[in-house]
Amino acid sequence: MVDRQSCIELVEQAKASGARRQASCEVLEVSLRTIERWEKEPDRGDQRRGPKTACGHGLSEQEKRAMVEVCNSREYRDLSPWQIVARLADAGQYLGSESSFYRVLKQNDLLTHRHNSKPRVVHRPKDLVATKPNEVWSWDITYLNSPIRGAYYYLYLVEDIYSRKIVGWTVETVESSDRGAQLIERISAEQGIAKEQLTLHSDNGAPMKGATLLATLERLGVASSFSRPGVSDDNPYSESLFKTLKYRPSYPERAFSGIDQARVWVSRFVQWYNSEHLHSAIRFVTPSSRHQGQDKGILAKRAGLYEQAKRKHPRRWSGPTRNWSPITEVFLNPKKPLMSG
Repeated sequence: MVDRQSCIELVEQAKASGARRQASCEVLEVSLRTIERWEKEPDRGDQRRGPKTACGHGLSEQEKRAMVEVCNSREYRDLSPWQIVARLADAGQYLGSESSFYRVLKQNDLLTHRHNSKPRVVHRPKDLVATKPNEVWSWDITYLNSPIRGAYYYLYLVEDIYSRKIVGWTVETVESSDRGAQLIERISAEQGIAKEQLTLHSDNGAPMKGATLLATLERLGVASSFSRPGVSDDNPYSESLFKTLKYRPSYPERAFSGIDQARVWVSRFVQWYNSEHLHSAIRFVTPSSRHQGQDKGILAKRAGLYEQAKRKHPRRWSGPTRNWSPITEVFLNPKKPLMSG
């Protein structure tokens, strides 16, 4: 009953956040019809009766114990079930299939690292901090819908994490390391990037780790940084930018009519984002003004205006005026502070 109620609550929370009930049920691996039945009869117990007889050809407890003993023996303790089954067969012995071994090991909490090698350790990416433009860039590739079902256009987008400015982009029909290398080389020349000046951060996609791009970065003197496999939070700036892009009111609901339309739309978006959008993370200045070092003057003018307003009506202010000081450091994947006792 507790699991049922939890499923119902999760589906309702997802619905309140804008998700479809059907999609939420698919994530929970429960049919929508089942959720609806649980909601209609919340107090009704599990009506499944199950089989009346045990499986006649199932493994006996003695056979299961024999599997566990073999897997824990000195000879086989470092081997996977696939290797164990093959070696047992060579020795003229059959205890069960690979899937049976996996099932028995799981039942006994023995599905740990069984190979005679060091387990793979995935470390957090290196902490990065940007104190001025063109120190750390973040880039990624996202899909844009094309008029052909199952086919996409690919938007390559490079963002400076200090200024949040989109320093380069391209829309292509393929996702490749070659196109990524061409883009990085072009915008590095446009921004006047010197060797050992810049770090380029990305996820672990094939285009990001392709030989052509890595060779180009080495030739340009650009350091590379990568997210952990399967961890989107390690590349938060690009993920946030893609969300801003795809939630624009003018973003096509279905698909772009062609790659030319996609490129025109992205060009207009970049113009708006860089030159008109007041970014909340950089004290509501535009990315272009911050990239050009104009944000300090803009923020100082705002601070002076607020101080003037406070002097004119001091009783309207219970404390300091709004903080218009510039953001001096932008961090990428900082370590979490240690909790003090």
